Amino acid sequence: MNCGELLIIGGAEDKCLEGEVLNKFVELATHNDGGIGILPTASEIPEEVSAEYIKIFRDLGVNRVEVIKLDSRQDADDPAICEQLKSFSAIFISGGNQSRLSELIGKTKFHDALSKAWHKGMVIAGTSAGASILGKYMIVAADTMLNANKLKVEIGVGFGFLDGLIIDQHFSQRGRFDRLLSAIAGNKEIMGIGIDENTAILVKDGHFEVVGQHQVLVLDGSTSDYINITSSDNGSEELTLSGFNLHALTRGYRFDLLTRKLLMKKGIQQ
Repeated sequence: MNCGELLIIGGAEDKCLEGEVLNKFVELATHNDGGIGILPTASEIPEEVSAEYIKIFRDLGVNRVEVIKLDSRQDADDPAICEQLKSFSAIFISGGNQSRLSELIGKTKFHDALSKAWHKGMVIAGTSAGASILGKYMIVAADTMLNANKLKVEIGVGFGFLDGLIIDQHFSQRGRFDRLLSAIAGNKEIMGIGIDENTAILVKDGHFEVVGQHQVLVLDGSTSDYINITSSDNGSEELTLSGFNLHALTRGYRFDLLTRKLLMKKGIQQ
């Protein structure tokens, strides 16, 4: 069986009956039996976050919605929790702190079970921190606040569902172009994807389509012919670079992750 779809959301998605992004997730999740599992581990207020998603998913017609309570690595190695995972057709990973997801779940039995379930067709969605964790790499939240004195970012390891990618979220709304550019400049073989709020990419079979209200930006440094990172006496860092490819996509446009090229909307000729 082919891998399931990944719905990677830039955060702050509309939680109402008309919300395009969550409607898309429910549509995908209900293609198979099993219901939706909510994984709120990234959040400091998991009960509140879970209650909000339980309500909207039930309002959208999902009969079975359950929370996966996972608060430690011991939980993530618990056979009962891994068995619970197998009973869902789709998993929704909430926002919060992506480092917490990596620390508590990375390289555990739950992580392995989630990967196997996805490879067998399970749909996985993640919003905000839950989006960042889905790539092979991620920007570590605690070290990514840009200011006048520091541009460098710290790269961590995600769940690895998408190879060679860094996913950033709340992208335009929080002015994160510089931090994603810095991350890619230091790792030019990695492609960066910045996703705006209430916007998502739907990934399937090596390409993605943009869903939602705003924009997705793709930064590709693989074609770069010059990168220079200089440090000043006060510790600040500045980039000089040339030859990066930049793609800005809106609703309905598609992108090939293998060839790193734009695919037009269905019905539009290139």
